[in-house]
Amino acid sequence: MFTIEGINTVDTITLTKQEYQDIIDARDHAIAMRDVATGAMETLTEAEVTAYLAAASPLAFWRHHRGLSQTSLATAAGISQPYLAQIETGKRVGDVNLYAKFAKILTVRIEDLVNATEN
Repeated sequence: MFTIEGINTVDTITLTKQEYQDIIDARDHAIAMRDVATGAMETLTEAEVTAYLAAASPLAFWRHHRGLSQTSLATAAGISQPYLAQIETGKRVGDVNLYAKFAKILTVRIEDLVNATEN
């Protein structure tokens, strides 16, 4: 469904929800492709994706990928190394403020540090 109407000399467009979502998706795709092409968006090699999938957690992958030890990340975040180890293995859960610190230190988004299946 696509209609164009003039209402009080203002043109309006009516789209279905799916048509609107398709436009948003196309815009997001174009932005992502631009960011990949310019190097603004980090990409991973096949070996890095394999390492990501094999890691105990996304946090553990990104820490290792950035070349940091548990001790150095824990110190930078203001926590103990054993606490970080427990977070990385899922034995404990850090709060959002702690994940914000991790994200800043590792230069990733908070969403990149948690499993999609975590609540």
